[in-house]
Amino acid sequence: MDLNVAKTLQREVIQTHYEPKSFADWVAYRFVKFMRFFADVFFKGRYGHRAVVLETVAAVPGMVGGALQHLHSLRRLKDDDGWIKTLLDEAENERMHLMTFIEVAQPNRLERFLIVLAQGVFYSLFFVLYLCSSKTAYRIVGYLEEEAVYSYTEYLEGIDSGLYENVPAPKIAIDYWRLPADAKLRDVVLAVRADEAGHRDTNHEFADLLG
Repeated sequence: MDLNVAKTLQREVIQTHYEPKSFADWVAYRFVKFMRFFADVFFKGRYGHRAVVLETVAAVPGMVGGALQHLHSLRRLKDDDGWIKTLLDEAENERMHLMTFIEVAQPNRLERFLIVLAQGVFYSLFFVLYLCSSKTAYRIVGYLEEEAVYSYTEYLEGIDSGLYENVPAPKIAIDYWRLPADAKLRDVVLAVRADEAGHRDTNHEFADLLG
């Protein structure tokens, strides 16, 4: 990627944190921190493999929210104000993150099993939570995306320090983000981090709108 473009992407991503303002916000925040703890313990800095499992989970909320908002719009015979498209676009974007990091990390059988397990458990829990409190569901996703921005920033630091090899970007990533043919992993992580920052802000905004 052109150096100026990479620097622009890097400047545009600011690590922000939404301070919990209610008990539900606090529960959402602590739940995400609990998930982060186990991710840190299991993957121990293997960010490519970590991304594969976590992006599987990250692709669930947008699809659940989009489907339920679709049904809600049909039942109430009212427009959705653009929420459905935003949520489904988010789900597709997270799926492309997963497809990209599968090429980078080449997950083993255990990690592929974890993908199935994590998706099944998280889908079921998130579906029920969304029905009970969509505001809390959006807040959880907002906090998950905050952690994603932190994690990808750490990944970038590892690439820059030489801890992780800056391998050529997978073709699927080059095509999706329209990167130069000679793009590297660092360029991909910059693009993914920018996506996650956008999802972070959108989900916190949705939660606020439901407040």
